Amino acid sequence: MVNTNKQQIKTGLYAAVVVFLAYTMIFGFRKSFTVATFDGLTIAGYSYKTVLVISQMLGYLLAKFYGIKFISELKRTGRGKIIIILTAIAWLSWLFFAIVPLPYNIVFLFINGFPLGMLWGVVFSYVEGRKSTDFIGAALAVSFIFASGFVKSVGAWLMVTFGITEFWVPFYTGLVFSLPLILFIYLMEKIPAPTADDIKFRAERVPMTKTDRQKFIKDFLGGLIACVLIYCFATIFRDIRDNFGAEMWKEMGYINQPAIFAKTETPITIIVLILIGSMVLIKNNFTALKTAHYFIFIGFILAGASTLLFKSNSLSPIWWMTLVGLGLYMVYIPFNAVFFDRLISTFKYASNVGFLIYIADSFGYVGSIGVLLSKEIFKIQLNWVTFFSNSVMILSVIGGFLTIFSLIYFSKKYKLMVLNQK
Repeated sequence: MVNTNKQQIKTGLYAAVVVFLAYTMIFGFRKSFTVATFDGLTIAGYSYKTVLVISQMLGYLLAKFYGIKFISELKRTGRGKIIIILTAIAWLSWLFFAIVPLPYNIVFLFINGFPLGMLWGVVFSYVEGRKSTDFIGAALAVSFIFASGFVKSVGAWLMVTFGITEFWVPFYTGLVFSLPLILFIYLMEKIPAPTADDIKFRAERVPMTKTDRQKFIKDFLGGLIACVLIYCFATIFRDIRDNFGAEMWKEMGYINQPAIFAKTETPITIIVLILIGSMVLIKNNFTALKTAHYFIFIGFILAGASTLLFKSNSLSPIWWMTLVGLGLYMVYIPFNAVFFDRLISTFKYASNVGFLIYIADSFGYVGSIGVLLSKEIFKIQLNWVTFFSNSVMILSVIGGFLTIFSLIYFSKKYKLMVLNQK
């Protein structure tokens, strides 16, 4: 038993490090363009950068809806090849983005977004359904907090040091990350399958049919609606902060400081990893599911309260961007790491996490795109700091109430299940 536990710990640590680094490399093909502001460029009267962000998000959006079927039916063989092919398509899209004149190069953001939108579910399939999934999933989930700042810092460094233009920096950033990605894909393929003990405690993870998906949604409809709305709010604000962080820093007086992105994201990465990863110590699946709700609720409070203090000039810009980011990721990360995994484990459904994540992600991107389009179409004349801070305070309150509803809903479901088993 002792040897078995040691082996599980070794496997968990190995998997956590490998998937963290693999997804960080994948991010190198995704977000480096957001470090550029494309000042003065417009398309049909709309901000060129906003149009780029929306185009990429539309690619993500369609990938998430398609992924509900594709990822839920994903087999456990050939995943490494799938990652390489999808990433290669995303990288080539940056080459065409650089050489095709605007506005025609906008379409390549969409082409970039679609294959990248499929990759989260593929990578998570390597690690779900284990007793150590909480820790591994937390490491994977925080990778895009760290990677977002790290990749943008690399992109900014390439621009400042080598004079690479805003249009070429995404391609060259991808070049930097390409060989390390291949190495970490190889290492991911070496992660052992879940043991019989893992399956006993966390339920078996299997490809799902259309009937399986329909039954799951029917059985948990009320709770899933609340979770999707919560996740929508988190996705909207994470994306605004992520995609337009350069503009917000510029508005707050921080110009030509490439390290500023990593400076705020690195402590967030460490804190969230400790908080969410520590849930691996909670053996009871339902207790862990409730704890995830508590983290989400506290995240909404932290995001709203820090923004209120910032607007009253009681908090500096760096502290605000760090704390509001921490709050938003405390909402966002549980869904990508532990929430759905523990939900499946609690109710012992033969299913997989990818199905649920892609449902939430698809509607999350609908929300993000809707907000950006509304700002542009209705010509809302607010700078990004004002727009972001005002919205965070309002939706933090709504998100808090939805989290309480979700906790009550799943608690009632669990009590009913226990009564039926007696």
